[in-house]
Amino acid sequence: MNKIEHIGIAVKDLEASNALFASLFGVDHYKVEEVVSEGVKTSFFKAGPNKIELLEATNPESPIAKFIEKKGEGVHHIAFAVTDIVSEIARLKSEGFIVLNETPKKGADNKLVAFLHPKSSNGVLIELCQEIDE
Repeated sequence: MNKIEHIGIAVKDLEASNALFASLFGVDHYKVEEVVSEGVKTSFFKAGPNKIELLEATNPESPIAKFIEKKGEGVHHIAFAVTDIVSEIARLKSEGFIVLNETPKKGADNKLVAFLHPKSSNGVLIELCQEIDE
């Protein structure tokens, strides 16, 4: 893993949260994007060298809606940048981690993504992100 790519925060109201985090960071979000397949609308902020992703559910069956229903708003996942997501999935599986999607899928912000089950990573949902070559 190369670095923390971003921290994902589940929110109930993306517009209100954008205003809150713009005040906190002193900068506006730079991108809003919907990932229909995941039932989520995202907004991205840069705070110095760090990136924060706000996630709002677009339907009540989405993983974000279920997370908020169970745990409330807050940190949802930590994402790590990887160079070769397929190799990293294989390596982590061989180390005993539970991979939620063994085939990477298209995520927000021009990334291929895969997730590790929190049961195998001390209760933290881990996202692997690889930049998609265009």
